[in-house]
Amino acid sequence: MAAIGVFCASSRLLEQRWLDLAYDLGVEIGRRGHSLVSGGGCVGMMGAVADGARAGGARTYGVIPQNLVDLEVADTKSDELVVTDGMASRKTLLIEKADAFITLPGGLGTLDELFEVWTTGTLDLHHKPILLLDADGFYAGLLDWLRGLTRHEFVRPSAMSMLLVSRDIGESLDLIEASLLGVARR
Repeated sequence: MAAIGVFCASSRLLEQRWLDLAYDLGVEIGRRGHSLVSGGGCVGMMGAVADGARAGGARTYGVIPQNLVDLEVADTKSDELVVTDGMASRKTLLIEKADAFITLPGGLGTLDELFEVWTTGTLDLHHKPILLLDADGFYAGLLDWLRGLTRHEFVRPSAMSMLLVSRDIGESLDLIEASLLGVARR
């Protein structure tokens, strides 16, 4: 099956519903026979998605920069944990190792990862599905803003069509799996 890269918040101060969302996504990734590629952290939603994936039977692959290992936030339970020299090399390796990407709610780091993988996709550097899980309308404002950029021709419609959007876990993985089948048929 596929290696699913998940971008999400690593804050320790999140509402339980966001941690539950991440955990449940991880469980479903494992239940469907996929593996998880994550930022290699053990806190916040990042830790929850990894714990959920393992609970669902998934293999977990984490990529974390040394400075975060030094802060003792590494997911040492990962089946494989790769330590990089910085954030840029971390993102490069995450993009290389994952077959598809799901972005959960998050902040600046999460958005940075989303835009990196989306931009590299629009530049034809990969053809991997990219999905934004817009639980509870978390990303509604961002999506409105992006659509506005398209209307003003700052973002091409083809770039917007690359971004899959879903509001729940089951539909998200259904869309990823269907997209992966389409990519495999190319």
